[in-house]
Amino acid sequence: MELDIKIGSDSLSIPISNPFQLELDSMMDKILNFASSRGIRLDNLDIRGLIPKMVKGIAGCERGCPADAKGLVSRGVSDFELEYIEGGILSAKAKTADGTAIFFKMFPDF
Repeated sequence: MELDIKIGSDSLSIPISNPFQLELDSMMDKILNFASSRGIRLDNLDIRGLIPKMVKGIAGCERGCPADAKGLVSRGVSDFELEYIEGGILSAKAKTADGTAIFFKMFPDF
């Protein structure tokens, strides 16, 4: 699995080796450092809540069952606009406190 984060024309890719034992603290450090190096604060966004839900939404889609991903999109996650993309890909976009758009895209391993 892989998580791509995009702010403007800059992007960060974070591999997720084991979606069932998520290293969320390490991922958050990378994301926060990436944003802060561009002068962007992410305090207003619940990224820590978003990532596990995205992982759970697509983990297991290898068997051709994107229902969890589509269910997540239907339920939503606060402050994020979610979209299911064919092939088991989930995307989320939000605006930071200063109005900067940030995009998250999670890709399954298949």
